[in-house]
Amino acid sequence: MLDGLRSRYHAVLRRVRRFERREVREFRRWIEHTANLIHLSILLVVPLVIAAVTAVSNSVDVLPFVLFPPLASGTFTLFAEPEGEYASPTKFVGGLTAGALCGTVAIWVGLHTSMRDPLGASQLVVSPVEAALAIFLTGGVTWALDFEEPSAFSTALLALIAPAFTSPVGFDEFFLQFVASVFLASSIVAVTFHVWREQFYERRSQFLYQSTKGDDHVLVPMRGEGSRTAAMFGARLAAAHDAGKVVLLDVVDEAAIEAAEHTVQVPIGTTGTELIDPEAAEAEGVESEEIQVAEESAQRLETEANRIETKVGVPCEVAVVGDGENPAQTVLKAARETNCDLVVTPYEEERGSLSEFVRGLFRSDIDAIAFRSGGESRDRWKRVLVPVRRPGDTAHAMIDFARRLTGLAGSISVCTCIDRENERRSAETTLANLVETFEGSFETRVSRASIESFLSANDTYYDLTILGASTDRSAASRFVSPPTFERLQDLECDVAIVHRG
Repeated sequence: MLDGLRSRYHAVLRRVRRFERREVREFRRWIEHTANLIHLSILLVVPLVIAAVTAVSNSVDVLPFVLFPPLASGTFTLFAEPEGEYASPTKFVGGLTAGALCGTVAIWVGLHTSMRDPLGASQLVVSPVEAALAIFLTGGVTWALDFEEPSAFSTALLALIAPAFTSPVGFDEFFLQFVASVFLASSIVAVTFHVWREQFYERRSQFLYQSTKGDDHVLVPMRGEGSRTAAMFGARLAAAHDAGKVVLLDVVDEAAIEAAEHTVQVPIGTTGTELIDPEAAEAEGVESEEIQVAEESAQRLETEANRIETKVGVPCEVAVVGDGENPAQTVLKAARETNCDLVVTPYEEERGSLSEFVRGLFRSDIDAIAFRSGGESRDRWKRVLVPVRRPGDTAHAMIDFARRLTGLAGSISVCTCIDRENERRSAETTLANLVETFEGSFETRVSRASIESFLSANDTYYDLTILGASTDRSAASRFVSPPTFERLQDLECDVAIVHRG
């Protein structure tokens, strides 16, 4: 009975752990979206900043709580658009402080022109002339100093009623107290924003994007005619990381073993081989057909591995495994056993559609790339086009792969296609958010053309186009709108189709 309860407990525990890993993986993918990261930062950071300012306000008399509404709205503006027009700590502090100065100047004018009751009996009754003067002065000063900040105008108007919420003091003391309050509070917010943006937001690719830290151990199944180019492609990806390596894999199938049963190679000295029949081979003590085929395959892979190590300079290993019932599962098992986190395979078709082998790789939890050569055998890719449909981990991985291939000297174009002109601004912002976290220069392009016509018109300008495999879409969505790579068969450049596991 205890054994049964223990087994049930461990089964439940394994299920909970699988659920936790899946939820963590989904959360990491969700937070890779820049918009989601910004919203989460607003929810978590802005309340903490306001709480910190409130704590300071409660401990000293310098910060009146009435200051907080414009401060909170300005803080939201900073974090909501970290690369926007108003996302400058200097402009934020300078604008709010300038607004406070202009507001107190308007109060001084009111006191000396009888527009304000010097006894404070009517502090909440603001003269329209004072309000207009405060806004006029704020607009002129912030324009002249390049401190234009929306919250500056709120702070200027706030100064007109702030005396009603502070202890009775002279104008000089109020002037110093209010301006110092604004400067101190806005400085706390500005320093927090600067640290968040410089230490986290600008470096979010290092902390959040999985492809920038992984996908450097590459397994290449040596299948078909395009395997040599695919192996070089995988080697270039791996070489971009110091810990990168390439594993060339060959699968010994039944057909090769049956062929070896009729012709077995027996070493003669150290210079060549002689063909004899199986009976003679058995008399000479030759190894079995499976071992013979594996050794021949390993020798071919070693030759290719030496070529890759010489040209690329990345460590290259070889592995030969037996064929199983499912070739894709055999390759995936080999990837796990060799500690590889990316599979690069030559593109394969069956009856005009993607082969079952590649589909099997695209259904796995290991990242995979199907590489299709455009006809020209390349070993370097310096001009890369990356079409993206939407932001996310797949888009980040494609851009990261492009940067690995081109280095800092190559050129990368990241593009998207829109249906209506009013989508252009949003699309440009999306592309800017995607590329700004990566080193190097990028070209971003937004086109009104369909993706098929855009790629067909531009393929000759690039060595490689990197596309998503659309495996994050539902089956119904892929049925209604097939993946882009299935609709593009005649591109002159090479094509890499990326699946995120």
